[in-house]
Amino acid sequence: MLRPPTGRDSVPPTGSSGIPGGKGPLLDRTKRIRPEGMEPSGQVNPDPRRGLPSVDRLAARVRELACDLPDWAVTAAVRETLEREREHLAGGGDADPDLAGSAVARARRLRAPRPTRVVNATGVVLHTNLGRAPLAPGAAAAAASAGVTYTDLELDLATGRRGDRLGGVAEKLCLLSGAEAALAVNNNAAAVLLALESLARGREVVVSRGELVEIGGSFRVPEIMERAGVRLVEVGSTNRTHLGDYERAIGPATALLLKVHRSNFEMRGFVAEVGLAELAGLGRDRGLPVLEDLGSGTLVELPGLPAEAWAPGRVRLGADLVCFSGDKLLGGPQAGIVLGRREAVAAMRRSPLARALRLDKLSLAALDWTLTACLEGRAEREVPVLRQLLAAPEELAERARRLAACVARAAGEAARVEVVPERSPVGGGSLPGFELDGSVVLLAVDGGAQGFAARMREAPVPVIARVRDDRVVIDVRTLLEGEDAAVEAAVRFAREGGSR
Repeated sequence: MLRPPTGRDSVPPTGSSGIPGGKGPLLDRTKRIRPEGMEPSGQVNPDPRRGLPSVDRLAARVRELACDLPDWAVTAAVRETLEREREHLAGGGDADPDLAGSAVARARRLRAPRPTRVVNATGVVLHTNLGRAPLAPGAAAAAASAGVTYTDLELDLATGRRGDRLGGVAEKLCLLSGAEAALAVNNNAAAVLLALESLARGREVVVSRGELVEIGGSFRVPEIMERAGVRLVEVGSTNRTHLGDYERAIGPATALLLKVHRSNFEMRGFVAEVGLAELAGLGRDRGLPVLEDLGSGTLVELPGLPAEAWAPGRVRLGADLVCFSGDKLLGGPQAGIVLGRREAVAAMRRSPLARALRLDKLSLAALDWTLTACLEGRAEREVPVLRQLLAAPEELAERARRLAACVARAAGEAARVEVVPERSPVGGGSLPGFELDGSVVLLAVDGGAQGFAARMREAPVPVIARVRDDRVVIDVRTLLEGEDAAVEAAVRFAREGGSR
């Protein structure tokens, strides 16, 4: 009868390696049985990660330091702080001497509203990183009203039946531009995508090589065309394209001629391009629609701005479709505006993609208010972007002198303040090479301009300024009403070291 092994019989025989049946060199048995983190001497391995507090312990300390923070923000920030610290220590970095303070800062960033308000003191009217055009107060109020109530978004009040959500803004766009039809979607890239997909899917689109631009965020025109399901046909060279290049490229598979405005760069020297009127004429002769991606367009004529910015003028040159942004030179909410011929716009509206790209009720309400202001002649006074673009140099110089006095008072002896003339770009990929005359306040600060500007960004109301030649540059063109006080407060905050 077999019995289970006991005593020494329970240990299987081993070879010279100490492993059953093994024949290799003898293993150091202490390595096999030593607890993790122990040295041969029995001392604990001094891994700095062992000294990190638990989540609960660090969270309790954070709540002591900042009792106003909600639990969700504290818990998330503590876990993130500890995880980052573990990774940092594992890489050989020094330990954070104030983990609780770091966690409090992370929790406050988590809880802060996004996007949060900042003061644009860069002078760049359409600053993409700062949200481009600020809405007019009236447009913002219209959006808020639409958001907190029910609306007749898709209801015909006269008949009680389903209505057209875009009918109101489309009618006003036509009145402002003289176009046969109009459409609004959620941004200009969407407008171009929808136009290409609706009019040329599966076929060829001809475009100049010099107009295959890349816009912000690494989005490129060829990639948008690919997503629309069209085949790109490039003509001309990088710097010179002629009408004959388009003519030779047209074939049985050609569906559309595309012109793209160089929104964020300009070409000088030995260059040539085909104007919109010429291209539209070729399109009529060959029975092909012409689409212009204008990028930035306005619906009111602004003195001093290049004529190409006026979208109605582009329609009158013969384009079948003109697309541009609603939140750039128009000064409204983010939107893609399409103006053009009735048949082309109708094809876009019939596309299933139109529903995926449509505007929501908040944007529609803000856009409708903005278009109404344009129709009534109020836009130049009430739309912030238009007011900033049209500000006279003399007005800006006076505003800069008043702000300089406030800034000098806030900076004290830490800075030397002066007012100088300045030219600034429009920004937002609009009107490349075109600059506006104005005035700025310069601060030469002790300790360096970069650090001072960084502390201004940390103020309770962050102020975003430029730095040039080791001086902080505050441009009054883009300061909204009442923001001089915020700039003064940010300068004082930066002078005092930036501690909240």
